[in-house]
Amino acid sequence: MTAVTGVGECRVDTLTAHFDVVLGRQAPARSRTIVDTVLLDWGFDDDEWRDAAILIVSELVTNAVRHGGGEITLELRAAGPEVEVSVADGSSVLPRRREPDETGGRGLAAIEALSAGWQVHNHRGGKRVRVDLLPHPAPAAGR
Repeated sequence: MTAVTGVGECRVDTLTAHFDVVLGRQAPARSRTIVDTVLLDWGFDDDEWRDAAILIVSELVTNAVRHGGGEITLELRAAGPEVEVSVADGSSVLPRRREPDETGGRGLAAIEALSAGWQVHNHRGGKRVRVDLLPHPAPAAGR
């Protein structure tokens, strides 16, 4: 967390949170709960916006559990109304679109529809998928 201070004031410019995700079937559900709690604590109180963020994180974590392997980390970063979420895993295989079927294939389309964009970066022999959320519709309270 970065704090800028002046005479008689303290303003937080950037908020960050980092979580190690425990592998298993409950990882997406636990990650949704964590993200919802953190975003609410940070003052992002628009329910629709938070629902989109939670769905994006669920897709990222689900893909990391199914296809990634190794350690999985979840990070959130907020600067004003701009929030990014990222999930890192141990696989260097890049996410790709595929035709939807009964087992999946809708995740990237959902992420693209609900976000400002996404990127993939090399991360410790694996990858980090970073998603820039759409700006929060109202300034976060207390920031």
